[in-house]
Amino acid sequence: MDRKRLQKIAKERLKDAKALLGRKRWSGAYYLCGYAVECALKARLLRYLGESEAVFGDRDYLKELAKCWTHDLVKLVELGGLKTELQAACGANAVLNDFWLETKAWTETSRYEERTEAEARALYEAVSHNPDGVFRWIQSRW
Repeated sequence: MDRKRLQKIAKERLKDAKALLGRKRWSGAYYLCGYAVECALKARLLRYLGESEAVFGDRDYLKELAKCWTHDLVKLVELGGLKTELQAACGANAVLNDFWLETKAWTETSRYEERTEAEARALYEAVSHNPDGVFRWIQSRW
C-alpha cells in the first residue's frame, strides 16, 4: 500500500463516518473516524521514511519500525516523526490538544463496542474540525 492510496482511504473513511452519523450509526461512525486517523498517520509514516534520515540516522529506528503494524495512534505519531511537533502544537493550541486527547483514546477494538451518539459526534468533531481537527493537522504533514 503506497502513501497516495492511504491518503485516499483516510479521506474516504472520514466521509463514510460522516454518512454513518447522518444515519444514526454511532458505533460505525466512531470506528471509522479513528480508522481514518490511523490511515492518515500511516501515510505520514511513509512520507517520513522517504524524506527523513530516520532509517540511517537512528540505529534503533528500524527495530522500532517493525512496530508499524499497529493500530495505536500514539505509536504511529512517534514512528512518523511527529511526537515533538504534535506536543508543541498541542501546547500552543488548547483546542487541538483537547481534540488529540479525544482522538488518541480510540482503539481498533472499538469496532466491537457500542458507542453513543455523543461519543461518535465528539470523535468526529475532534478528527474533522476545521481548522483544529486532528485529521487536518496530520493532513498538512502527510
